[in-house]
Amino acid sequence: MDTDAFISVHSPQWERLAELTRTRRLDAEGIDELVSLYQATATHLSTVRSTNPDPALTARLSLLVHRARLRITGARTPLWKHASSFFWEDLPAALFQARWAVALAAAIFLGATVVCGLYFGLDPVARGLVLPEAAQRSLAQRDFVEYYFQGDASGFAANVWTNNAWITVQAVVLGVTGFWPVMMLLQNGLNVGLMAGVMGAYGGLGTFFVYILPHGLLELTCVVVGAGAGLRTFWAWIRPGELPRLWALSRAARSLVTVAIGLVPVLLVSGFIEAFVTPSGLSPAVRIAIGALAWLAFLAFMLVRGRQVHRCGITGDLSEEMVGDHVATAG
Repeated sequence: MDTDAFISVHSPQWERLAELTRTRRLDAEGIDELVSLYQATATHLSTVRSTNPDPALTARLSLLVHRARLRITGARTPLWKHASSFFWEDLPAALFQARWAVALAAAIFLGATVVCGLYFGLDPVARGLVLPEAAQRSLAQRDFVEYYFQGDASGFAANVWTNNAWITVQAVVLGVTGFWPVMMLLQNGLNVGLMAGVMGAYGGLGTFFVYILPHGLLELTCVVVGAGAGLRTFWAWIRPGELPRLWALSRAARSLVTVAIGLVPVLLVSGFIEAFVTPSGLSPAVRIAIGALAWLAFLAFMLVRGRQVHRCGITGDLSEEMVGDHVATAG
């Protein structure tokens, strides 16, 4: 198809359609003309895409058809519907897409935690190199528990939420480096393992689990998910598959942003549990059960709901209209 000739022949129709979409009031004849030109332009767009996908012309006609469609239907998707679609479809799909990278991140974190916990718990010399004996005793007998009772509960929850959200966003945004998420997982594993080792050495391992599990199950899972999603972008950059490298990276990055935004309210729930449930007067079994229920609900959302929407073809990426058209080029 000769693109210049095609534009020359049909430009008057496109210009007229653009004029009609801008006209505030249309009579019956104008509406009929608008619908007719919209159908013709949609056919032109389909022809261009299938025969000679010129990117500039495709973008021009896509925008024109979109505006004409909105003028004809008068329909605008309400904000609540966008939010519902994001949290009930896009977010679980993006989480499910990253499941294997999340599993790798979880293995790195748990491996570091267990190794460090055993190392520092069984070797007093190693503990002494990191923390003086007085600091170890203070942590085990007082500081670890008192941390959860400091200040006003609502202020503590807000502080925990913002701190954890910031850590998770760093893992997500800097995930393309491949280095930052791994270092963050190792650092968090070292910190948790060191606390577990010190508490265990002084007979406080039970106290450690009572105070770490209610909120830690969900909180640390969010950190691991953020790191795994970040690692997925790194892998898309290294191994783009059949897509061009930039296309694969941009698609993974868009799903990554979906994960980053979606984890914010989940971390809010974790912060609420840490501030109001972990230090509460409820029995240890009830506190742990509340944390476990929140954690299992998130896993079901990620894996069960995620699998459902994934089978429907939802990937967590933006819609084709918002992303734009990809045009393959030779060479």
